[in-house]
Amino acid sequence: MSIKAIGVLTAGGDAPGMNAAVRAVVRTALALGLRAHGIRRAYEGLVHGDICDLGARDVGGIIQRGGTILRTARFKDFAKPEVQQEALRQLGRKGIDAVVAIGGDGTMRGALALHRLGFPVMGIPASIDNDVYGTDISIGVDTALNTIIEAIDKLRDTASSHQRAFIVETMGRNCGHLALMSGIISGAEMTLIPEQEVPPEEVAAAVREAYARGKTHAIVVVSEGAKYPAIALKEKLNAMKLDVDLRVTVLGHVQRGGSPSAWDRLIAARFGVGAVERLAKGESGVMVGLHARDVLTVPMEEAGSRQRQPDMEYYRMARMLAK
Repeated sequence: MSIKAIGVLTAGGDAPGMNAAVRAVVRTALALGLRAHGIRRAYEGLVHGDICDLGARDVGGIIQRGGTILRTARFKDFAKPEVQQEALRQLGRKGIDAVVAIGGDGTMRGALALHRLGFPVMGIPASIDNDVYGTDISIGVDTALNTIIEAIDKLRDTASSHQRAFIVETMGRNCGHLALMSGIISGAEMTLIPEQEVPPEEVAAAVREAYARGKTHAIVVVSEGAKYPAIALKEKLNAMKLDVDLRVTVLGHVQRGGSPSAWDRLIAARFGVGAVERLAKGESGVMVGLHARDVLTVPMEEAGSRQRQPDMEYYRMARMLAK
């Protein structure tokens, strides 16, 4: 089947760099002589025919913007066969021959459903959690990490001034990548992630040791998916009569926003170009991903069914450097 028009959508949680990826998809399509269409509100918008034409100027000036100009949504009904058939009908009415889906594992499962119905699709990983299997890093991760580090650096200033200990909770769902990396980069005394259970007693000991070494503050980074998230951990530590002024900061959705970093803009461009060029050559049902320095592909069956695990060597490093 010869592809003449490509649709692009962004689904799941927004991530800084999604707009840069949309821009790369559209301009690569146009460079190859293809038409480009934007699918608003992800799979929900697709089913309802919320589709627009996109030209080079339509994606001008968006590379530095956070969020996604196409907007995003989660749409559980897309798992239903009759809903998927309606999506195919909408694509046919608009004359779209292939779709590039930008998002996380749920986004890949939606694209895989279209692929299994014989429709050409290509995936681009975008998730601040960095839990998408088949890529070393997803779009948005680097920007989120920079946001976290900026916040922790500021918290350390006030923590030192008041001799306090701060428990900082990051996002990440059930993947500890954000917490683990930010724990290393910020010099935290302890990092708690879903993949490695740490008893509160061990956290208390680490905080006490930090003050015993003459430190004027202590930082504990906790992933939201850890056994003891920030508020629960504070309650446990207070019950131990830890003689330290404990404060909690839950960073929340501020980690999703903001202008994408240089790295996220670059990887979004590489992924966008790679996805469209592969579709034009007849590839389908795969997701582009970064492997070392190369952009390669992984089957969507794998990307949508497995979670990427953080490298536990980094966990060992975090514990060693906190001493």
